Amino acid sequence: MGSTVKKKEEEGLWETIKVIVQALLIAVVVRTVLFQPFNIPSGSLIPTLLIGDYLFVSKYAYGYSKHSIPFSPPVFSGRIFGSEPKRGDVVVFKLPKDNSTDYIKRVIGLPGDRIQMINGILNINGKPVQRELVGQYDVKDDWGRATLKVPMYKETLPEGTQHYIIESKGDRGFADNTDVFVVQPGHYFMMGDNRDNSQDSRFENEVGQVPAENLVGRAEIIFFSIDEGASLLRFWEWPQRIRWDRMFERIK
Repeated sequence: MGSTVKKKEEEGLWETIKVIVQALLIAVVVRTVLFQPFNIPSGSLIPTLLIGDYLFVSKYAYGYSKHSIPFSPPVFSGRIFGSEPKRGDVVVFKLPKDNSTDYIKRVIGLPGDRIQMINGILNINGKPVQRELVGQYDVKDDWGRATLKVPMYKETLPEGTQHYIIESKGDRGFADNTDVFVVQPGHYFMMGDNRDNSQDSRFENEVGQVPAENLVGRAEIIFFSIDEGASLLRFWEWPQRIRWDRMFERIK
């Protein structure tokens, strides 16, 4: 009798282990091939994405590289089933400087493009990009204390894609006037929508141009959003701290 009970317990334990392993394998496959969750830790893409946004990134959008796999094992180089990102896509990529840190920015420059900032105006291939002042946007100052009202613009890229940007220091920010950047073959020029508070491809020693191999995926949809500084563990505060109006919002 005792041996029968013990055998059933062992079988039950083995079944539990198999279920856990199968669930982990499914999770790894989904994360590698289909979607990866990502949370926004900084304000570089304000007003498009806010600190506290949680979103899904489509891994299949641009094909797959070693960075599509957790921990980026060097199993192959380049991309397979690759496709080109479009100008205006919001993309998660591995920081070229270390090939491990996840960054999220907007694709502004494609291979061969000439990118320059002149007095806060984005110029692509020698032509200023159209922008239209649409109002003001509230941001915190550099110390996170006072609320400032800064200009918000609707920017229209050459192919017609529109998105919103803010200029927290007007048109005289640190990177509002630059040299001309020529985008290398197989690389992309990334920028944040919070133009004066974004470490992006304008800073060549910190980010620079992003190789196609470093693309992780395209940001698709916000599935959860909570106020900056709120704790996910304090679930009883969720009704007041969740940004309900951002739930399931498509990212443009």
